[in-house]
Amino acid sequence: MKRTWTIIAVSDVAASFHWYQSLFGQPIASPAHTYFGQVLDADGTVLLCLHQWGAHDHPSLTSPDSGMPGNGLLLFFRVDDFDMALARARELAARFEEEPHMNPNTGTMEFSLRDLDGYYVTISSLNQIN
Repeated sequence: MKRTWTIIAVSDVAASFHWYQSLFGQPIASPAHTYFGQVLDADGTVLLCLHQWGAHDHPSLTSPDSGMPGNGLLLFFRVDDFDMALARARELAARFEEEPHMNPNTGTMEFSLRDLDGYYVTISSLNQIN
C-alpha cells in the first residue's frame, strides 16, 4: 500500500486545522505543533498536512508572496457522508465555487469551495449514483 501525504502551506495552522476537521465532521482537536499539523481519519490515515508558511526551508513553502496558493492544485476528497459534508460546508463557506452537481466523469455527486487560504477544495461522494 502506498499513500500520499499532501502538504499545503497555510497562514494559520490551528485555524485551518479546525476548518478541515469541521468540514470532515471530526472531533475538534489541536494540531501537534503551531507550525505543522496532520488532519487524520478515524483510522489514523493522514488526510492532509498543514504547514505554516516559512516555518522551515522548504523552497515551495517559504512565502505566499512567491506565487498564488493553490495554483495548479485541486484538493479532492471522497467522503462516505456526502450530504452531511455538504451541510457542514455550507456552515463554513459563504459561497461555493461549484454547487452540488453530478460529475458525469465519475458518476458521483460533488461540490467545490475555497478553504481559509484560498485553496480549491472539491468534496465528492464515495458512492456512484446509478
